[in-house]
Amino acid sequence: MPLTLILGGARSGKSTYAQTLAARHGGPVLYVATAQPGDDEMAARILAHRAERPPEWTTLESSTDVGDAIRAASLLMNAGGPAVILLDCLTLLANNVLLPLPEPITTEAAEAALMAEVDALLAAYALRPAAWIIVSNEVGLGLVPPYPLGRVYRDALGRANQRLATLAGNVLFMVAGLPLVLKGRV
Repeated sequence: MPLTLILGGARSGKSTYAQTLAARHGGPVLYVATAQPGDDEMAARILAHRAERPPEWTTLESSTDVGDAIRAASLLMNAGGPAVILLDCLTLLANNVLLPLPEPITTEAAEAALMAEVDALLAAYALRPAAWIIVSNEVGLGLVPPYPLGRVYRDALGRANQRLATLAGNVLFMVAGLPLVLKGRV
């Protein structure tokens, strides 16, 4: 089944478009949410995202070790498992993986930790006959972050996005709610 990677900036319409694709596919959807409510604003965003999802979708909230969590949740769903697995988003998953690393975080340590998470996702993808949609921010288009952790984060996420884009059958870049097809078709 296809892997679709949806990239874009903040508020570019990535999540909305990903949900539209998942609904259009049909069948049971496993929605994988990686956000953690670290403050009131993020808690409100999480509540808003929950309200946007169809009630028949199964939601899995997992901030790390997402590949293993997807495998376990897929087994608990109906006999056929999900038809679509929508992960929203790799950007926050990267945050959850990188922030606990000991300071100072090196680019090598950050990339190794995030790639281990991506490897586990790809292993789950290989085992689960479902269409996969992964949402991630493209953070390399702006200014160079003025602090080391920001630069390490940008580089690690950029490499993870490149790896997924290489393996994905479809890669989209969202701008102002409009999808630009970079690879494949949708």
